[in-house]
Amino acid sequence: MTRRNVVHGTFSLERTYDAPPARVFAAFSTLEGKAAWFEGGDGYTLVERRFDFREGGAERATGRWDNGTVSQFDALYFDIVPDERIVYAYEMRLNGTKISVSLATIEFQAAGAGARLLLSETGAFLDGYDDAGSREHGTNFLMDRLGASLSRAPQTA
Repeated sequence: MTRRNVVHGTFSLERTYDAPPARVFAAFSTLEGKAAWFEGGDGYTLVERRFDFREGGAERATGRWDNGTVSQFDALYFDIVPDERIVYAYEMRLNGTKISVSLATIEFQAAGAGARLLLSETGAFLDGYDDAGSREHGTNFLMDRLGASLSRAPQTA
């Protein structure tokens, strides 16, 4: 039988990007922007993506790793201030088992010609899934991917 418990974790991180706040915000708020960086990288195949970016809207990203593990991210957006702030809650599943529920806040600020991103997250890690810092590591990986996507020339219509 699974031992029921909760381990809590909180972290914050900061990045400065050479792109204006509106462009960094668009990387979170548009399907094209998010698809450019929000995935697992090498060894990961996206299986499903749903994206409804609005207050009360939901997002899902499901992917399969080369080793067969399936990860699922389900988010609900609670507060959106264009080009300034996003507040959302999300749960993560591995192979169908819920491993965590988190609350995340992302703030966007002007920093010269670029943007400063401030991210704060609090997670409840469930039933033996002791995070041990891996969520913070994974979020740093994603913020690096975001930076790489922003360094590419923006798409024009």
